[in-house]
Amino acid sequence: MNLKSLKSKFMFLERRGKVDLIFLSLVISLAIFGTLMVFSAGYAYAEFRYDDGNFFIKRQMIWVAVGVAVMIIASHIKPETYKILSPFLYILTLILLILVLVIGFVGNGAQRWISIGPLTIQPSEIAKMTMVMMLAYYFSRNEEKALDKKSKGNVFVFGTLIPGLIMLVPIILVMIQKHLSCIIILGLIGLLVIIASGINTKYISAFTALGGVGVLCIALFTDYTKDRITVWQDPESYKLTGGWQTLQGLMAIGSGGLFGLGFGKSLLKYCYVSEPANDMIFAILCEELGLVGAVFVLFLFSFLVIRGYTIALRAENTFERLVIFGICTKIAVQVLLNVAVVTNTIPNTGISLPFFSYGGSSLIMLFFEMGMILSFSRRAKISK
Repeated sequence: MNLKSLKSKFMFLERRGKVDLIFLSLVISLAIFGTLMVFSAGYAYAEFRYDDGNFFIKRQMIWVAVGVAVMIIASHIKPETYKILSPFLYILTLILLILVLVIGFVGNGAQRWISIGPLTIQPSEIAKMTMVMMLAYYFSRNEEKALDKKSKGNVFVFGTLIPGLIMLVPIILVMIQKHLSCIIILGLIGLLVIIASGINTKYISAFTALGGVGVLCIALFTDYTKDRITVWQDPESYKLTGGWQTLQGLMAIGSGGLFGLGFGKSLLKYCYVSEPANDMIFAILCEELGLVGAVFVLFLFSFLVIRGYTIALRAENTFERLVIFGICTKIAVQVLLNVAVVTNTIPNTGISLPFFSYGGSSLIMLFFEMGMILSFSRRAKISK
């Protein structure tokens, strides 16, 4: 067996089709825009903290380069390979979520990271992807039983109970880390993927209600989240403590007006807005590029998600359709929650903005997910 046949049989695609160029163009556009904003938003803070204004951008450009390479490789891997690997990646993620509780290090008051050599990874970020892959794998193998209209028992067990457990296990492990934002994202993504599988929503309504009550209890009865809710309700009363980030972010948004102060001309990024290159980067974007710039970025995200859903609808099989749907839904949920936090629509939960927020492992993971969608798009019956 020659090398070409080995590649075809196991991992790499032959030239069966081209990737979706519209989706790829949107990914590249967001990555470039996000990298520019990391430079602009993070320059002053990097100069203050690290005595190097280029500290963030130098690392971000390396991660983007690595991420693009990962995306290219991922776009050439056969969809069948992803399907075969799904249960193994899911189990590996659960192991990492357990290990982070034992050997993980504390950052920003939370123990959510593991160091592997020079690389720092956050298992909860990986869980968002592998949970989607596992649910897609499960439904692709049990679709007939899960959607069996003649047997309510089959629908409950195979369409609700088992996928609910697949979703619940990583959520419980993340819950131990007191990572409420990730719990919400995992719950929303998992629930929407299960609904997208085609099951009757009445069978999962009780499960959804139970999950909602659980999240509400965590929010109301955990000191960490209670404090954030209290600050959210009246940030002015805590303007020198917990409300500082929110108030400065709102001031940055208001300062931008319609067209903004101009790229690089933010005033509140000079150590007023906390995490200007990370969770609060959207506030700096609004200050520098105004309402017009903010709407344009949200348009790009919307177009990316819609194009992803279009690819999902034309996907070749259930596994590919649900994986694409889950990944695009994750992006949509994170963008909505990040903007909601920055605008004080919801309590501050520390959610990054995809492609824009400064970060290494999460950015590389995002590019890997984009590569998966591009791989699946080669076979999707859609106009390229």
